[in-house]
Amino acid sequence: MQITHTLHSSCLHIISADMHKVNEVIAHRLSSDVALVGQVSRYVMCAGGKRLRPALLLLVCGALNYKGVQRFNMAAVVEFIHTATLLHDDVVDDAVLRRGHATANETFGKPTSVLVGDFLYSRAFQMMVDVQSMPIMNVLADATNVIAEGEVIQLMNMHNAALDEAGYLQVIRSKTAKLFEASAQVGAILANASPDIEAACAQYGQALGTAFQVIDDLLDYTGDTALTGKNLGCDLREGKITLPLISAMRQGNAAQHALIKKAIETGNVAMIDDVVAIVMSTGALDSARSAAAKEAKRAIHAAQQLPDCPYTSCLLELAENLLDRQY
Repeated sequence: MQITHTLHSSCLHIISADMHKVNEVIAHRLSSDVALVGQVSRYVMCAGGKRLRPALLLLVCGALNYKGVQRFNMAAVVEFIHTATLLHDDVVDDAVLRRGHATANETFGKPTSVLVGDFLYSRAFQMMVDVQSMPIMNVLADATNVIAEGEVIQLMNMHNAALDEAGYLQVIRSKTAKLFEASAQVGAILANASPDIEAACAQYGQALGTAFQVIDDLLDYTGDTALTGKNLGCDLREGKITLPLISAMRQGNAAQHALIKKAIETGNVAMIDDVVAIVMSTGALDSARSAAAKEAKRAIHAAQQLPDCPYTSCLLELAENLLDRQY
C-alpha cells in the first residue's frame, strides 16, 4: 500500500525520512482481519492529505532532540484520530467530495464510514497504550473528547445566523485546533521537556491550528476547487457559519445582512452567488485574514521559545507562510 503525504513547504525535507517511517507504521497498523475495515481505511488514508498534525509532532521532537521510535507511533496515532474525525464529519455533513475524491460515505455508505471511523479511534487508543505514558494518554484522550464536543457545538449552530466570532472560535479551537495542540504537546512530552516548553508547544499548536482553520474557511470563497478538493460555498451549503460570513454580516448594510441571514437560516443554495458577492465586496475576507494573521503571530511567538535549530525554523516558517496557502 502506497501512503504519501502532500504537505508542501520548503523546510519539510528535514522530516521526510521520519514521515516515511510514520507512513510505514500507518500501513502496518491499518491491518484488520475484517477485509472491509482494511479496504475503507486504506481508501481514506491513501486519498492524500497534508499530514500536518504528524509533521508538527515530528518537528517538535526534532527541535527538542528526541530521537526515540515512539515519535513514529504517536505521529501515526494523531493521524488516525484526525482521519476518524474526517470520516464521521463527512457523514454528518453528507459530504460527497474530499481532497478531490469521493468521500468514504459516498463510496461505501454511511454505516460503513461511521464504523471504520470507530475502528481508527480504537486502533489509535491501542497504540497509545504502547508508549506507557499517562501524560500522553491524558492529552490525547482529552483532545479526542474536546473534538467530539466541538462537533456537537457545530451541529447545534447549524443555520444559526446569530453565531458571533467568539462562538465561531470556540468551535474551531475545539474541532480543529485541539488536535494540532495535542500533536505539538505530545512531541514535547516525548522529549521530557520542561513545563514551560511543553506549554509553549501546546500554544504553538493551538494558534497554528486556529489560523489554519480560518484560512480554510476563507478558501471556501476564494480557493481553486482543483486545489482545495471541494466545491466553493460548501460551508454555506452545509449550514456552517464561518468567519467570512460573520464578518460580512457585521460589515455589510442592512440589505446585505438580511440576505446572508436568510441564506444561512434557510440553506437556500440558490443564494450562494449573491452571498459570495457580498463576502467579496464588504471586506469580510480581509477581516478573516487579519484574524488568521493574529493567530499566526501567536504561534510564532510560542515557537521562538524553542531551541534555535532547523526544526524550530521550520515551525516558524509554517506559521509565517500559512496565510499564503492555497489549499
